[in-house]
Amino acid sequence: MKNLEEGILNKNIAALARMVTFNESTRLEDNIIADRFIEQHQDKLNNSIVLSISGIPGVGKSSFIEALGVYLHSLGCSIAVFSIDPSSELTQGSILGDKTRMTELSSLDHVFIRPSPTSNRLGGLGINTHKNIELAKIAGYDIILVETVGVGQSETIVKNLCDAFILLLMPASGDELQGIKKGIMEVADFYIIHKADGELLNAAKLSKKEIENSVHLLKSNLNISESIFAFSSVEKLGLDIIWKSIMKFIDTKKGNKTFYATRIQQRIHWFKETYERMMLMHYLKKGKEKYKVLEDEMKTGRYISINEIQENITN
Repeated sequence: MKNLEEGILNKNIAALARMVTFNESTRLEDNIIADRFIEQHQDKLNNSIVLSISGIPGVGKSSFIEALGVYLHSLGCSIAVFSIDPSSELTQGSILGDKTRMTELSSLDHVFIRPSPTSNRLGGLGINTHKNIELAKIAGYDIILVETVGVGQSETIVKNLCDAFILLLMPASGDELQGIKKGIMEVADFYIIHKADGELLNAAKLSKKEIENSVHLLKSNLNISESIFAFSSVEKLGLDIIWKSIMKFIDTKKGNKTFYATRIQQRIHWFKETYERMMLMHYLKKGKEKYKVLEDEMKTGRYISINEIQENITN
């Protein structure tokens, strides 16, 4: 175990991958191994910059992450990417194919890419994604990118694990923009109309104007020129401007003392989530036999009232 921990501190990809596997395991004993390592190195948890990237399926999240990651690598940054894939309701499996779509980025030194399944959790995140991020911070990666499954109201949860939230949008008409969830629009920090090239260039410019108007109504204090962009991961023009805006946003948060205060609130959120999940597991295990009795009675066609469930739990 000592060699494993030393490997992580030296950015050994295999070592970090193994610890992430412990963290994502469904066995509590494995989770504890990762958790103890995080606890031993909690002085490193304020390192790194964490960016979350979300958007509807097909918007080009993987392409954008590769373009951004390669650019940041050229600036001398080490990059960790956690790409969340949806799990099958039937088999519980995931394709985990995002790494194959980041061919250039994955070939670079000091780059760690980990596809993970959601295991059908809400919020577009995988099992213990927040602790994967902490592990990458301890390993010393400068920039951590989190790609979530797709846009949905529950994906506002992702705001609780990043320093800046980037929402990718498709070039679209006004009618299509109505389908975007208001919740995720409100919590995003940056809005990027992606695939702004070729035949979609004019549509992207129009969408940019529409997004500017929509976001202005939601967040009147937002600096539109530094938060909303049209961008192509094919042409990669303006990536330096986007990155400068992100860094200015981060520096402002550090300057007004909200950067680290927000991180503390995020850890409180995940502590609460973990506490409630473990409490539920405890009571489900404790009341398993009582539950089975009621379930068997329901199979006979009997209705089980909420009062009966309450009495079953408390007695």
